[in-house]
Amino acid sequence: MSSWRIRGGMLSLERPLVMGILNVTPDSFADGGRYNTPATAAARAVHMVAEGAAVLDIGAQSTRPGATCLSAEEEWARLEPCLAAVRAAVDVPLSVDTFHPEVAAHALEAGAHIINDVSGSERNGMLHVAARYGAGIVCMRAGDVADRTALPAQTIADMHGYIRRIAAAATAAGVSPEALCLDIGVGFGSSTAGDLALIARLRDFIEYGFPLLVGASRKRVVKEVCLPQSEEELVHGSVALHTAAMLNGAHVVRVHDVAATVVAARAVEELRKARSI
Repeated sequence: MSSWRIRGGMLSLERPLVMGILNVTPDSFADGGRYNTPATAAARAVHMVAEGAAVLDIGAQSTRPGATCLSAEEEWARLEPCLAAVRAAVDVPLSVDTFHPEVAAHALEAGAHIINDVSGSERNGMLHVAARYGAGIVCMRAGDVADRTALPAQTIADMHGYIRRIAAAATAAGVSPEALCLDIGVGFGSSTAGDLALIARLRDFIEYGFPLLVGASRKRVVKEVCLPQSEEELVHGSVALHTAAMLNGAHVVRVHDVAATVVAARAVEELRKARSI
C-alpha cells in the first residue's frame, strides 16, 4: 500500500511516518503531567511538528498498568481543551488515542482525523464510528495479561488471527480497507520475546495489505533488551527498535522522541532505496 486514508485526505506511506505521542494526562508512564494543559500541549505539539512529526497522537487516558480508568465523560473533559489548543497551533493530521467511541466521535467532530484504539476495536463499536466519520483507524492487537507468558510463536499466530478478524469486522462495519492501520501491540499482552518476534517478523504481516504501526517507545521491551542506564540511553534503545521495525516494513512508528526517530527514518528511507540499486 502507498497511502493511508484518514478523515479529509490521504497520508503517503512512501516513506516511514513518525507519529509523535502527546499525553495530556497526569499519569502516563513516560511524561505524565508535563503537557496536560492547553498551553503546554500546544507548545509540545508545535515542538514535535518542528522536529518532523507527520502525525500527532493525543491521549487523555493513560494505559499503563494500574492506571485509573476514566469514563468517557471524564476523558473528554480532559481532552477537549487540549485538542482545541493543538488543533489551532499545528497543521498536521491529529490522532486521538481512546477506547471510548463517544470520545472518538467528539474528537472527530472537533477536528481529529484518526482514531487510535488500543482495545482492539472488536467489541466496542469503534469501527462504526470510524466508518460514520470516514476516519482513519489504528486497531491494535490488545492481548491480555495471560498472553504475556505465551511463546513467541503463539504471539505471531495470535497476530495473524487478529488481523483476519479485525479486517472482516472492519469490512462489515463499513470501514474502507484503505482507512485501516494495524498496530502489532508491542507491550500489550505479549512477553519481551514475543514483542521482539513481532518486530523481527513484521514482514509476515505485510501480505495482508494494511499499513503497520509499531510503538515500542520507552516500553518494557526497550528496558529489558537494551538495559538503559539513563533517560538518554532509553531514547537510544527506543530509536534502535523503531529503526529495526522500519527496516522490516513498519509504515508508522509511534514515539515520544521525534527528532531522533526522524533522523533514523531518513536513514531507513535511503537504505530502502539502496535495495533496488
